[in-house]
Amino acid sequence: MSSIISNEQLTTVKKETESLNQPTSAYIHIPFCRRRCYYCDFAISVVGDKLSGDNSGTISQYVEELCKEIEATPKLGASLNTVFFGGGTPSLLSEKQLNRILETVEKQFGIASDAEISMEIDPKTFDLIQLQGYRNAGVNRISLGVQAFQDELLKISGRSHTVADIFAAVELIRQVEFPEFSIDLISGLPYQTLQQWQESLEKVVEIAPTHVSVYDLIVEPVTAFARQYQPGVKPLPSDEMTVEMYKLAQQILTNAGYEHYEISNYAQVGHQCRHNRVYWENRPYYGFGMGAASYVEGKRFTRPRTRQEYYQWVESGRQIEDSELSTNDILLETLMLGLRLAEGLDLSALLQQFGEETLKEIWHCLQPYYQQGWVEILDVESGSDKLPISGRLKLTDPEGFLFSNTILATLFEQLETTNRVS
Repeated sequence: MSSIISNEQLTTVKKETESLNQPTSAYIHIPFCRRRCYYCDFAISVVGDKLSGDNSGTISQYVEELCKEIEATPKLGASLNTVFFGGGTPSLLSEKQLNRILETVEKQFGIASDAEISMEIDPKTFDLIQLQGYRNAGVNRISLGVQAFQDELLKISGRSHTVADIFAAVELIRQVEFPEFSIDLISGLPYQTLQQWQESLEKVVEIAPTHVSVYDLIVEPVTAFARQYQPGVKPLPSDEMTVEMYKLAQQILTNAGYEHYEISNYAQVGHQCRHNRVYWENRPYYGFGMGAASYVEGKRFTRPRTRQEYYQWVESGRQIEDSELSTNDILLETLMLGLRLAEGLDLSALLQQFGEETLKEIWHCLQPYYQQGWVEILDVESGSDKLPISGRLKLTDPEGFLFSNTILATLFEQLETTNRVS
């Protein structure tokens, strides 16, 4: 079979889209947590209950090294449209520390006047004055890590807050009046019942945030959960139960007026997370901080995952050794990320970027799933051999989303075994 696209064609496509492919988003990792949750395998640094904000020399040192990295990174495009503070627990930052970071970002890259500036926060890690300080600094989107509305499940998960702390946090967020407010939930926790899951979803609907993220528990190898539990074995819910939980979330949240716009995310109309769409649309972004990933100039790079290694990396000149993604890498990432979105992928864009032969191969792989009703094409226009060449290729909700891993595995297996040009 012929290759996806020649090197000459790829160069032409890159030149035509260069101005659209410069990063205008930044992810900033704040690794500090008071304790490590039992399901967490993120790059974090536990500081305990007494270390937070200006009282923590550990956090202050990190902020300074982080700002050094930001200051040493060249600006490659227009001002930033989105900035996302993830973690860890970014709400362990003081207002002064947050301002220091945002001022550095503004000076180095510029931040658009209408930029979305998001911050992950946990109950019991902030007060009203702190939240008002974040808002004054420019944060306009808050993501509250709730996970469950049952004290026993929070304890089992290693969370450091209670249900009462959740409602206290919600009240503070309402007082500050952030324009965007998201809540995170986790399904499939140990001992979690369908009734408890329904209760958590109904509590969220009562609170009425503008956005809801619903994640199915993944037992990562190096976590406390991995030492205690095996996926699909009690006290973890069965695979059948987790499917029911997914369907129940889809039903309750969409009935409450939320758009199911991505496999794990729901939003009120006009309140989708702009920053996360950058990832799903496979657009470039800066990454800063310990363990943070970036995607710049066709290359992905992940920073060291411990504080000392990260500090050494910053002080030694931020040496990055990574090869440019191959054409096939770009194709696989485009499929993996784009099919997470409810609107799916633009077939005409796939055709232009990767060629007709690749589109034929994709369509051939997806035929069984199309017949099963897991894949569909909207506004289709067919070319030669009835090949769909325009319209949107998408997974159905909820069946296609539920079996997305199966669908993607089939695509990857076929596309990775074909001889391609890098």
